[in-house]
Amino acid sequence: MAKSLGPVKRKFSPWTDPAAVPFIRFENVTKRFGNFTAVANLTLDIYEREFFSLLGPSGCGKTTLMRMLAGFEDPTEGRILLQGKDISGVPPYKRPTNMMFQSYALFPHMTVAKNIAFGLEQDNLQRAEIDARVEEMLKLVKLEDFAKRKPNQLSGGQRQRVALARSLAKKPKVLLLDEPLGALDRKLREETQFELMDIQTKLGLTFLIVTHDQEEAMTVSDRIAVMDKGEIVQVATPAEIYEAPNCRYVADFIGDINIVEGHFEAETPGGHQGMALVTCDGFKVAVDQVCDVPAGTNVAFAIRPEKVHISTEAPADTSVNALHGEVWDIGYLGDFSVFIVKLDDGRMFRAAQANISRLVDRPITFGDMVWLTWPADAGLVLTR
Repeated sequence: MAKSLGPVKRKFSPWTDPAAVPFIRFENVTKRFGNFTAVANLTLDIYEREFFSLLGPSGCGKTTLMRMLAGFEDPTEGRILLQGKDISGVPPYKRPTNMMFQSYALFPHMTVAKNIAFGLEQDNLQRAEIDARVEEMLKLVKLEDFAKRKPNQLSGGQRQRVALARSLAKKPKVLLLDEPLGALDRKLREETQFELMDIQTKLGLTFLIVTHDQEEAMTVSDRIAVMDKGEIVQVATPAEIYEAPNCRYVADFIGDINIVEGHFEAETPGGHQGMALVTCDGFKVAVDQVCDVPAGTNVAFAIRPEKVHISTEAPADTSVNALHGEVWDIGYLGDFSVFIVKLDDGRMFRAAQANISRLVDRPITFGDMVWLTWPADAGLVLTR
């Protein structure tokens, strides 16, 4: 059985089990709007109880994919399976899904309790069952004391929780969240992310979230699908997406990274047994990685700033994994500082350093001549 790279938020990885049956399956799905292809021949499996994110820039097709699952759009080609059944043609109100919109779409003239009860009343449930379900949802989102208030009497975070409670009240098998935290401030957004994770785990539901916020996707997800121009570029756990992107696009889209173009030299260069040697313009990089490409192939070397060590002292070996330059700019971000170094050849390279002490004066400052170094297992070679 395959193992995920790096930490995962819980012991849950059905995608590594060849016998596991997908809960949701997009099978060769294409969606066109006139001459524009929003989703192109896409196949994707999502498993029961998974918290799954669709991540990508505006216009990449992620919302269209969610709307097709919800029933608001029909695939031009292909099919969508839920628990093994083709749901094409099934209207939204008959699907075991519910959608929480970015705008929340609360009824302003109704109380919190009435907003949550609305969908249950439309289903003609008994009043006692409706009241019990509303009470359960209010407790779940910690709004018991706000049942009689109206939306304009609530904060943004409270309105978000009302919308979530209303979406969960009908006990859907799949909850679809379209940029659900976009209207919240940063601190409240971070708090709500963990609340969403707790609720999803507690209820055992399948959550599918659409977002362009990388940090949000990395926080809440079991897995992430990174999309571009209607296609899925990579599907993996947050740790795998960050530490082992499969191409330049994913590496550049997720987080901050240095990417330098070069060409592959050899798999076992002299003095660096078992390493891949990449020659960039003016320096060489040894990477602890197997590269199944011929010598001379154009590749890229990528390394995260926090994996680059910055020092005013030269390393013992400057022939590989070592760059020299001048500190051009510094960004102080509280928990860490980012150093932008202008290399001797004029290129800019980033290094990040955790601020583990309360010293305000930095040992390295503007104009200092520094060396940037990193171990062979810190970066990776991208072949596409």
